[in-house]
Amino acid sequence: MAENKETRERVRALVKEVLANVPVEDKTSTESFPKLVVVNSLKDEIGKEFDRDESAKSLITEDDLRGLDAGAKLRVSENTKFTPLASDLIREKRIELIKKTERRSSSKVTSVALASDHGGFEFKELLKNFLSDLDFQVRDFGTNSTDAVDYPDFAHAVAKAVSEKSVDVGIIIDGAGIGSAMTANKVPNVRAAACYSVALAKNSREHNGANVLTLGSGQNTFNEIKEIARAWLSTDLTEDRHKKRVGKIDAIERQYKR
Repeated sequence: MAENKETRERVRALVKEVLANVPVEDKTSTESFPKLVVVNSLKDEIGKEFDRDESAKSLITEDDLRGLDAGAKLRVSENTKFTPLASDLIREKRIELIKKTERRSSSKVTSVALASDHGGFEFKELLKNFLSDLDFQVRDFGTNSTDAVDYPDFAHAVAKAVSEKSVDVGIIIDGAGIGSAMTANKVPNVRAAACYSVALAKNSREHNGANVLTLGSGQNTFNEIKEIARAWLSTDLTEDRHKKRVGKIDAIERQYKR
């Protein structure tokens, strides 16, 4: 019995020692609150450049300001005018005016013929909207769906429009861009270039005077195509040494005309 009592005492002592070494939570520590979580549906609202876009209007009235909260951001064109009541509301509500800047480059190009085959249809539709937003006049020569078609038909239509000067330049999108370039270059007065980078796009305009750009929907993402087209349209043939060489290209073409 004495031995059992002695064993229990040793166990109790061991338990006390263990408990004494267990760390105690600091009751004075600051509670950790959940971080602010932005709901997905609100992400687009936070950090927006503007709350309403009225940049298509040349005159803003008080009706155009209905529903805007105090401190809201209103996008307007650089030459927008305001009625007296609208001006008063802007001051009272402290509405911030965001001026839409001219996004088109200093290039002389104003009109673009655009076409694609079925493989380039989706990119063609996106590019059409992009170019329209940049204030280019876009003539869409098709195709109008993803149903299978023959790319030479559409490349020819764009090249013909450029050759006849009914548009300034043309852009064609097929799977690789090569077949459309070959087709377009059969048309007199057309210099088509297949470009897969911004550098090539600029070079084709500045050095070679390309007036048709062909793109490959299977070679680039749309974001890349968008930047290639932007660079191509914003570059011109300006230097005499390059004009002289392009003149030789045209002279060779004339030798084979019937």
